[in-house]
Amino acid sequence: MSTTTTPTGIHHLTAIASDPQVNVDFYSGLLGLRPVKKTVNFDDPSAYHLYYGDETGTPGSIVTFFYWPGHESRGRVGSGQSTAIVFSASPASLDYWQQRLQTHGVAATRRNRFGEDAVAFADPDGIPVEIVAVTDDARTGWQAHADIPAAHALRGMHTAELTVRAAAPTETLLTATMGYRLVRRDGNRARFTSATSDRSGNYIDVIADASAPAGLGGAGTVHHIAWSVPDDASELAMQNRLHAAGYNVSDVRDRNYFNSIYYRERGGILFEIATATPGFAVDEPVATLGSALKLPAQFERARTQIEQLLPPLQPARRFA
Repeated sequence: MSTTTTPTGIHHLTAIASDPQVNVDFYSGLLGLRPVKKTVNFDDPSAYHLYYGDETGTPGSIVTFFYWPGHESRGRVGSGQSTAIVFSASPASLDYWQQRLQTHGVAATRRNRFGEDAVAFADPDGIPVEIVAVTDDARTGWQAHADIPAAHALRGMHTAELTVRAAAPTETLLTATMGYRLVRRDGNRARFTSATSDRSGNYIDVIADASAPAGLGGAGTVHHIAWSVPDDASELAMQNRLHAAGYNVSDVRDRNYFNSIYYRERGGILFEIATATPGFAVDEPVATLGSALKLPAQFERARTQIEQLLPPLQPARRFA
């Protein structure tokens, strides 16, 4: 199986939050991720779709959020979902992050999994988040956050965590169709890595939990996980491979900053395959990424109405 046509690792993770300003303050202000794109949900332009990542929004560094306000929009983390947002940082950073989080009222505990130390906590909507100590992650993250020393910057995504009631169908998809290979297994958790390399940002952890409650989509949950391929040709090759394996795959969707296809794995988790190109600088310079509202072409004619519907967003709160 060619490594140029199978996913090279995580592209992005998309979750659902209840309050965009609180979300900006937490992920950019407290965690130090760069806002790399301010746009709208392509299916509902009355709601923001915000992207965070490293300096340029490199695939593998990106977390994005839709917004579903109101108590009735709450979801539940459970089986059939990606059940955590997992970042990478230098091993010397864990004490810093635990102290920073606790100083600002976020309960943070330590854990060890697969020999990796981590700080575990939850975001304002209750989504589980981890920062894992990784010794050989050469990524630099976003180092321009004034309140966070560059040495402690989050490097990017570390692992995609998938919780399913039965692991075998999901694992078969990963290894037989998507080109991943098993790295290790510990109890009910198995770690896979992409065909390209065994490193942070390429890992998928499959957790088998037959007793887990079914996840319910809504605020406080991960909506989908996207895997990265280099280009359109690689994406079409994956589309054909998935069709041949019996998956119901969408047509190619233009997301302005990447092209995507979507499908559900057998445990119910929504997967996306996203291209690494053209990237987030296609409609604004790298120096000002995320500062202006960017709309897809089909919504530009309604810009005035959309801007009136969207709540105002302030720059991220500072957490000195």
